Amino acid sequence: MKLSAKIALGIAAVAAAGIIVCLSKRSATKRMLNQIADEGYETAHDILFPGKKIQAKHLRYGPVIPM
Repeated sequence: MKLSAKIALGIAAVAAAGIIVCLSKRSATKRMLNQIADEGYETAHDILFPGKKIQAKHLRYGPVIPM
């Protein structure tokens, strides 16, 4: 087998592994969201997106007058 064929086969294997990981994460997220929806909870941002941090540094509670 030529070196270029081995490299192409390696790249294809890495791409296939990446697609499998992506689909696995997507199905796990859908499963979690379906479970939450079945329980009837309203979901907060930290539940829907646990890996992301809150961007707002100044949280305001209560009525806020827009500027």
